[in-house]
Amino acid sequence: EEAHPELASPDSPTARVGGKPAAGFAPVAHSVPMLSLDNSYSPEDIREFDERVRKVLGRAPAGYACEAKIDGVSLALVYEKGALVSAATRGDGRTGEDVTRNARTIAAVPLRLGGKGVPALLEVRGEVFLRKSEFARINKDLAAEGEEPFVNARNCAAGSLRQKDPKVTAGRRLRFYVHSFARLAGVDEPASHSAFLAVCRGWGLPTSDEARACPDVDAVLAYYAEFKGRAERLDFEVDGLVAKVDLRQEQRVLGATAKSPRWAMALKYPGRQATTTLEGVDYSVGRTGTVTPVAKVKPVFLSGVTISSVSLH
Repeated sequence: EEAHPELASPDSPTARVGGKPAAGFAPVAHSVPMLSLDNSYSPEDIREFDERVRKVLGRAPAGYACEAKIDGVSLALVYEKGALVSAATRGDGRTGEDVTRNARTIAAVPLRLGGKGVPALLEVRGEVFLRKSEFARINKDLAAEGEEPFVNARNCAAGSLRQKDPKVTAGRRLRFYVHSFARLAGVDEPASHSAFLAVCRGWGLPTSDEARACPDVDAVLAYYAEFKGRAERLDFEVDGLVAKVDLRQEQRVLGATAKSPRWAMALKYPGRQATTTLEGVDYSVGRTGTVTPVAKVKPVFLSGVTISSVSLH
């Protein structure tokens, strides 16, 4: 390629290696906002979600698609005529950062789609994450070099994706799973979310194995109860499940608020707890004059973060 630059292509194996360090990351406006999800923490919350769906549709949905909610970093990939042309972080949901050079080094991200019926345009959204074993390896290497280790795998994945030197990203062995799409042109749109995930696998885009089609809310609740016992044994961090109304037509009827889709819900589990010592209370004054008491507690490690301040009521 150095001798014959005209032969270099975007999907060349050399694109996996990473080029020269970047000075920064250019902003990227998302053509379709990357919305967040509403959360539920109990079976009662899940049934209330189903009731809201039924109320808008006027009947029960045809079914739900459930998949693991991976605790990683959101990434949007754009393919034109099958070739990867851009990758962007979520940012604030409307504007992210261009991390294309780094995304190209992730082995799980295909540089060119394969299979049949490759679309003229495809924008998928997914999650970048690290396996627990890889996270342990990275922290061991950092400790050996006298560097500060990462607190949790999510922070490590985020920091790895935003490295100025793509070669550092390449060495972190990041993973990627597709969970949704924003744009599709040149082929018929899959009738359901389950069908979309199947089509993605045919094109070479990885999807989670922790997925299940559920005919009704009772099946969703059964999977929610079953998955709780299995989640801790997975080799990557998850914080619950995501339930989506499966049919795309029903999703369009349900629509979205400014912040989240009405056809999807994050099914989280009750929060983990820890005991610590109250060391004092400060009073924070907000912009409008509202005073909020903030507890200063003896630092305690919980769910991947160290907590030293807690808002009170």
